[in-house]
Amino acid sequence: MASALHVLKRLVLGRPVRSDRLQETLLPKRLALPIFASDPLSSVTYATQEILLILSLGGLALLHLTPWVALAVVVLLAVVVASYWQVVHAYPSGGGSYEVVARNLGRDPSLVVAAALMVDYVMTVAVSVAAGLDNLVSAVPALYPQRVWLAVAVVVLLMAMNLRGTRESGRAFAVPTYLFVAATGLTVVVGLAQAAVGHPPVAESAGWGIRPEQVDVTGLALIFLLLRAFSSGCTALTGVEAISNGVPAFRRPKDVNAGRTMIIMGTLAIGLFSGVTALAMVSGVRVADDPCDLIGFPADCHSTGQRTVIAQIAGAVFGVNSVLFFVVQAGATLILLLAANTAFNGFPMLGSLLAQRRYLPRQLHTRGDRLAHSNGIVVLGLVAIALIAAFEGSVTALIQLYIIGVFTSFTLSQVGMVKHWNHLLATGDAAHRASYHRSRLVNAVGAVLTATVLVVVLFTKFTHGAYLVVIAIPLLYLLMRAIHRHYRDVRRELEPEVEGMTLPSRVHAVVLVSTVHKPTLRALAFARANRPDTLTALTVNVDEADTQLLRSEWDRLGIGVPLKVVESPYREITRPVIDYIKRIRRAGPRDLVCVYIPEYVVGHWWENLLHNQSSLRLSWRLRFEQGVMVVSVPWQLDSSHRRDVDRIHHVPGHTRRGITPPT
Repeated sequence: MASALHVLKRLVLGRPVRSDRLQETLLPKRLALPIFASDPLSSVTYATQEILLILSLGGLALLHLTPWVALAVVVLLAVVVASYWQVVHAYPSGGGSYEVVARNLGRDPSLVVAAALMVDYVMTVAVSVAAGLDNLVSAVPALYPQRVWLAVAVVVLLMAMNLRGTRESGRAFAVPTYLFVAATGLTVVVGLAQAAVGHPPVAESAGWGIRPEQVDVTGLALIFLLLRAFSSGCTALTGVEAISNGVPAFRRPKDVNAGRTMIIMGTLAIGLFSGVTALAMVSGVRVADDPCDLIGFPADCHSTGQRTVIAQIAGAVFGVNSVLFFVVQAGATLILLLAANTAFNGFPMLGSLLAQRRYLPRQLHTRGDRLAHSNGIVVLGLVAIALIAAFEGSVTALIQLYIIGVFTSFTLSQVGMVKHWNHLLATGDAAHRASYHRSRLVNAVGAVLTATVLVVVLFTKFTHGAYLVVIAIPLLYLLMRAIHRHYRDVRRELEPEVEGMTLPSRVHAVVLVSTVHKPTLRALAFARANRPDTLTALTVNVDEADTQLLRSEWDRLGIGVPLKVVESPYREITRPVIDYIKRIRRAGPRDLVCVYIPEYVVGHWWENLLHNQSSLRLSWRLRFEQGVMVVSVPWQLDSSHRRDVDRIHHVPGHTRRGITPPT
């Protein structure tokens, strides 16, 4: 069984990579772009749709406001990209928003940012995969009933790809990302050219009506709806900070390459989002949260979903059954599914940094066989799968939880950068003061804008599910504080005393015996070789006949070590042994008791099932006793020698032993 798991692991992950080859996994810009920018680029496929969905609540009359809402999103996106470009150069060691806030605003704000980013990364995976499946269903409607299971399978596949290592996942994801950029760019250019020559594309939904949910949309109601549409459109900004988190993954010069990748990403995202929004208006796209609200929807609204905005635009430009329509849908589906890769790179790096500083379990800091932070990848994937299952893969439901974490980290990061520039203005080189002033202005504007959006998002989305994120972020913050406190207390408890190590007054060796054979004799010999002050063989009287036979054999062989028999009227082994050890400790509180347990080393996992496991429980229980050490004395059975040595050697940390006393 273990060998089968080993073979499966090698097939999925590949061969282990040596630690000294970490430099070889660093990314050139052509691979870094699809890895770190797939999330903000993929949001092009649903950001416009989310704006239209909210405005459609007021009916067709409000759709003419879509370009103005989109323009506000574009301005905000440009400011945030510029702000994070400065973060990349100011903090090239990585960590992004968390590192900026930790250095400039202190521990507690940095933990709030870390909690917000972790929520954001989880939501990135869930929303991107769910949206990708929606585009797949738009091309193949028959898959609609299986979309949740397909989403789970995609997350598992992404986990496996990322466990193989950053560089390999970059190669795998490069083609779909560039396919999406090329296909969507071609759609925008051709569609706008058609409109320019007087033959604008017409969406399949252009003639449909919409039943408004809000009939009277004036005054404050109109302002609220516009703010809600703007906050939904701000999903276009998700993932912008990923490059600043992953600067250490770039080739040298790291900050220069990361900064250039950031600019390319921002330019592409703004261009594609603007083009898709323009085409949606030109072609007359109509969408609604519930297809039954669309007047003229041709199919049973309860059995199938409507096509996405990107699908309707591609169908209007190229024709629904054309090859280019399916190319666009393939590109949109793949980049949405792979946009989760941004989180699969950002979350493990952030988790590693937090674990290194003892705010998360230390296991998140270690690298796996392929030099990836494997534990962080697995944790992210499992939580995302749970969310997809809980919300049945609904993008509209999931997206309500999405951008609160994003704009929390945006806002605190920009405030931290303002303080960073203030510090440089006070202590830095006078020759760069003008540059510092410009940079501070950019970050100050970014802080004001993102804080405003955060308030809008909280106000407009709280009752639609965002309250779950408002609960989750403080809980994560408290959890990280508790983990850090635990590590701090353990470190203090384990610090050596000034006077040095205190030696025990005496050492008592106790060898557990169930019968007399070679493993028992080896344990006795090993205990005697350590020269304890006292040496006792201990057995528990569970069956009187067996105990008498053991006494006779002990005396016949003349072993020379006293055999102590403790009674067990209820046929229990653990409690009598613990009581005996405690009596030794009470007699000498400064004494040390060393318990030797013979064990079998077997060659097959099923052989462990054939032996009594009572000593495993006993060994575990003894570890909680003060002043007690547990020593396992192995005896290798023939089956262990027949194992394939090479197979065992290639499984790090693998063991074939069952800690059982011979019976």
